[in-house]
Amino acid sequence: MDEELRTLTERLRREAGGGPAYERLVTTEDPDALAAVLTEPGRPLWARELAAFRLGLAGDRRAFESLVLLLNHRDPPRCASAAHALARLGDPRTARAAAALATNELRVAYALHPVRLLTALGGPEAVPALLTTLRRRLRPHDPYRRVALACVEGLGVLGDPRAVPVLREALAHPALAEAAVRALERIPGAR
Repeated sequence: MDEELRTLTERLRREAGGGPAYERLVTTEDPDALAAVLTEPGRPLWARELAAFRLGLAGDRRAFESLVLLLNHRDPPRCASAAHALARLGDPRTARAAAALATNELRVAYALHPVRLLTALGGPEAVPALLTTLRRRLRPHDPYRRVALACVEGLGVLGDPRAVPVLREALAHPALAEAAVRALERIPGAR
């Protein structure tokens, strides 16, 4: 079993209190039954999350909207699970959605997982979105250092020369300096 799936099922088993409804969603092999959970009224969040996650891992694009909503959830484990499933979904809309979430300044407190997802996807949206998000985090006393650090690390992984000026700015921030040095080392000609 996929480690992320195991973690998710354990967390949701506790949230759901076990029971037959939970067991059906964990064991069903019917993608239509899982997809129905996403649109049926009155379904609890744990059921929608489990159905969307399983569909995402299976590459079923009916899970896309639900997974994007979960990627922007206030609960970090839900965001992490959604990012994991979206990375495997293979939907071409995923990078644009992650970029929109990562750069939404009103939701920056929840941008960590969209930033990490952008790094994993590495599409054309990734570098511009990470640069935008990181620039905003370089303001004095910005409280979102984990988001900034994820941007720095992601830009290093992506190795795009457009990141060099912003990564050099990040060197002046003690919480980011070490990661910025490592990121710059990964970009050809940045030294």
